Amino acid sequence: MLPGEATIIQQLFAEGLEYFHLRKPGADEQAVRQLIEAIPAVYHNRIVMHGFFHLMEVYDIRRYHFREEHRQATAVEMLAELKGKGYILSTSVHDLTTLQQLPPLFAYTFFSPVFDSISKQGYKGVAGDDFMLSNECKSVPVIALGGIDAGNIEQVADMNFDGAAVLGAIWNEPAKAVDNFKILKWYQDGIGLNNFIRYRR
Repeated sequence: MLPGEATIIQQLFAEGLEYFHLRKPGADEQAVRQLIEAIPAVYHNRIVMHGFFHLMEVYDIRRYHFREEHRQATAVEMLAELKGKGYILSTSVHDLTTLQQLPPLFAYTFFSPVFDSISKQGYKGVAGDDFMLSNECKSVPVIALGGIDAGNIEQVADMNFDGAAVLGAIWNEPAKAVDNFKILKWYQDGIGLNNFIRYRR
């Protein structure tokens, strides 16, 4: 874990972070447990799990994220069963065709990479200056992810996304994470976007 990361996450929630996607592919279960336990339980309903899903019952977390390959390997009947049990489902897509075909069982999806990634060198964005997400493409609300910062977040609304998720803009400089989030949120509030955050890789 990063030094003081649970405190940073708590501060982000206090500043208005809506949902925190906990994705730590290099971490073992004990590290994930320690991080969750260090975050006050009052915020657990705003954590979205990307793995170690059995911990959701332990910590009363109800938000379940399907990576693309995980979603493709899961029957629609299983998704419906999870939703019926009260889980809030989200997923990720990387092309418009897949986006149109998502079942409405998902509360929202990430679409990425919109801009050139901040956290992944060489991960090129798909959105040119004239990119526009049509309402016909949206089977569920669509959250822009990839390369989003204070310099381009207003474009996200212009492209007809329903919200923005940030990663590198927050976690590339952990000491400035809260201040950078406040700047992004100021822009986000002005243009009416929902805000999310994904955990650093």
